[in-house]
Amino acid sequence: MDPDQARAALADERAQTLALLTTMAARLTSVVDAGADASSDDEHDPEGSTLAFERGQLVAQIERSKVRIAEVDAALQRLDAQTYGRCENCGADIAQARLEALPAARLCIACASKGSNRRW
Repeated sequence: MDPDQARAALADERAQTLALLTTMAARLTSVVDAGADASSDDEHDPEGSTLAFERGQLVAQIERSKVRIAEVDAALQRLDAQTYGRCENCGADIAQARLEALPAARLCIACASKGSNRRW
């Protein structure tokens, strides 16, 4: 992948993930505020379990988004170091189609399918 294309794809990925993170953080604040207004007895409050579930889902999504931003930042560092697009496991080129689908990919398809490293 052309370095300029890669940088643009990574910047887009980062911006989208950051926007999602911002949205999820605002929703989490709303859920926490709603829970504070409600009864603290989740067992007997029909809304309590729903709020707890939603809070858990939002926290998980926020954590995944933070990891994704870190992965994109690492890909940008690889781009600067001119190692972007090379598999971190075997050193082979990562297929263009894979980089287009997952701009922060660290592994080629063969290594990723072996499960040698669970990152991208």
